[in-house]
Amino acid sequence: MRRAYTLAELLLVIAIAGVLLGVALPAARRALDAIHARGAATEVAALLALARHTATYRGVRAAVRFDSAAASVLVHVGRDTVARRSFRDRRGVALRATRDSIAFAPTGRGFGGANATIVLRRGQAAETVWVSRLGRVRRR
Repeated sequence: MRRAYTLAELLLVIAIAGVLLGVALPAARRALDAIHARGAATEVAALLALARHTATYRGVRAAVRFDSAAASVLVHVGRDTVARRSFRDRRGVALRATRDSIAFAPTGRGFGGANATIVLRRGQAAETVWVSRLGRVRRR
């Protein structure tokens, strides 16, 4: 004697799976957006630290340039481009900055970026990086 499932039982299982997927998918999407926004904010903070440390190490000025249209960040030390990150391509994150660039003196002190704010957003998730007038970086 063969045991099998009826069509009604199969449809019930598919309906339950669809409801569970409908509930879990938006929450997973929000979590993924938050992960990408947080990762992009960490990268921006690391690029700012790289510029500051390289400026003090080499004894030259360093600049961090923000391109909101391309959602990218470039680090220039002297005439060299030390780092370049595009967040739209890699993470799907939009970037908005209150200043187009921040510079660091050979002493490590920041200038031209007093209280700069960089907001990285993906979906409903947003992370903010602040740079004080002295060049200190804070995240939230």
